[in-house]
Amino acid sequence: MSLAWFDYLGFAGIGQILLAYALLQAGRWSSRSVGYLLANLTGSLLLLASIIGSPAPVEEVLAPTLMQFAWIAISLFGLWRGFADRAASGKPPAA
Repeated sequence: MSLAWFDYLGFAGIGQILLAYALLQAGRWSSRSVGYLLANLTGSLLLLASIIGSPAPVEEVLAPTLMQFAWIAISLFGLWRGFADRAASGKPPAA
């Protein structure tokens, strides 16, 4: 079995999401930190690019595609909420 470019994107996305989750569980990041939210966002974008780039028929990848769109939307909402809260309080963004 040989790997294609979209496989590598998927592996990178999985690694990014799992690393973010591990850092959250280890107490290094909070669920509202910009780093955590950006890692989830970029990881899910990489996974989505991997899914879209694969030659699999849409019917076979519909569930993971919808999952990534939901992950992206939730990450964007978290980033927006965090920036809005910080702007209202006058605090700089948390790392």
